[in-house]
Amino acid sequence: MTPLLPPRIENDAGEPRRVGIELEMNGLTLDQLARCVADELDLDIEDRGRYERVLTGDPAGDWGVELDFDLLKRLGREERDKGTLSGDLGDSAEDMLKWLAETVVPLELVSPPLPMNRLAQAEDLIDRIRSAGAKGTSDRWINAFGMQFNPEVPSEEADSITAYLKAFVCLYDWLLARANIDFSRQVTPYIDAYPNRYNALLVADDYWPTQDQLIDDYLKDNPTRNRALDMLPLFAHLDRERVREKVDDTLVKARPTFHYRLPNCEIHRPDWGLSLAWNDWVQVERLAADPSRLEACCRAYQKFLSNPLERWFGDWQKQVEAKWIDR
Repeated sequence: MTPLLPPRIENDAGEPRRVGIELEMNGLTLDQLARCVADELDLDIEDRGRYERVLTGDPAGDWGVELDFDLLKRLGREERDKGTLSGDLGDSAEDMLKWLAETVVPLELVSPPLPMNRLAQAEDLIDRIRSAGAKGTSDRWINAFGMQFNPEVPSEEADSITAYLKAFVCLYDWLLARANIDFSRQVTPYIDAYPNRYNALLVADDYWPTQDQLIDDYLKDNPTRNRALDMLPLFAHLDRERVREKVDDTLVKARPTFHYRLPNCEIHRPDWGLSLAWNDWVQVERLAADPSRLEACCRAYQKFLSNPLERWFGDWQKQVEAKWIDR
């Protein structure tokens, strides 16, 4: 499958929009994964502690390969005095954490912000990693692994961001059904939906807030990273202090991107690739870029949300499939 391009491929500055990719997996060692990526993309490998590798030489920026465990990564950057009590105790504690982590914690591959026309190259990289033995979400019941996209926003204007949020909540049920989320991820809070009251606020006809109001409304109902579409990185980029007042989480990294966390990472399956989820995300982009279609879709979703019988017995996902997907 070929990855599609969204309607807006440039930002407001006239520069090509970029997208970052994050893949969680196991089945390979840290160094095996780093070597696989380096060989495919002709990159150099640098050690950053015992649990992190940085791959340099890509014009888009550095790639990262790491064990997705912040405490262990911090321990892995420490140098200890061998043969001393404190050094030996530190090594023992780290070894225990490492043993526990290797059972449940994924390796994570993090790309730099890539031009969107390089998504096909990322598909080739996935094929190589799969061939090397990588395992994904459905390989084991405890593999709550995800794939995340960080598409650069086409505009930092409040109306543009609001349009994307409106489009996302309108299409969420369809995206969720398409993603076929593994049970291991359904029972975690990492990809929770927005509350219904926030969805209703978003799709109201007159909801086109200022930036300050948009951020405040989001933080009131979503003061957490654990959302299928996490807006905290973008809002921290736009107004760091406003976000920090409500969310004290060092893992929130300010950047001018949407943070789409919903898809599984089924990297071990031959029929899987990033284009499946990416092309579904492009439907959000298309709806957000079409004001008249977005307005009509929002009004249809308002009617659905306001009708108890529809909410209980209706199927909004099927309505989306029939009327609001741009084939």
